[in-house]
Amino acid sequence: MKIFAERLKELRIEEGLSTRELAKRIGVSNMAISRWERDERTPNLEVVVEIAKYFKVSTDYLCGLED
Repeated sequence: MKIFAERLKELRIEEGLSTRELAKRIGVSNMAISRWERDERTPNLEVVVEIAKYFKVSTDYLCGLED
């Protein structure tokens, strides 16, 4: 899910957030954000939904199903 990793990082940077700040806001660890952005792990569906809500984008956008 390389597209998820790229989009997550892009959205985070656009908002001017560190990985630590984003992690705190969505209730996960800083390490989780880092691993997702490096495409080493994939978040579960509940977390993907939380990320989409936070950035006000669709889950389809995060997963690369729409632009």
